[in-house]
Amino acid sequence: MGHAERHAAADFDADSWAARFTLLSDPTRLRIVAEMHAHPGSTVAELASAIGITENAASQSIRALRDQGWVRSEKVGRRVHYEVVGDAIVHRILHDIIGVGHITRGQGHDHAHP
Repeated sequence: MGHAERHAAADFDADSWAARFTLLSDPTRLRIVAEMHAHPGSTVAELASAIGITENAASQSIRALRDQGWVRSEKVGRRVHYEVVGDAIVHRILHDIIGVGHITRGQGHDHAHP
């Protein structure tokens, strides 16, 4: 059993994990991911306003997050709405490590999941 544990630890993808943590090491990107997670479907303008940055800065951060596969977009008319991809790793980082909750209408922070 000890051998299997050592084998599993050696198999993890250090490069992939390092890329994830590098992406989150930028405070602006981290704030955008957290805000997008709490308010799925936000636009660039809404995200920028919520965290107090320019739309250009928000767009640059969103581009980096999309390139890594953490964010997806949906165009509705002229507006583009963004949300965090339903990735268990991103979800666990946001909830278990950082402690980000969901915002539900009229209920404030809600850490419960269905």
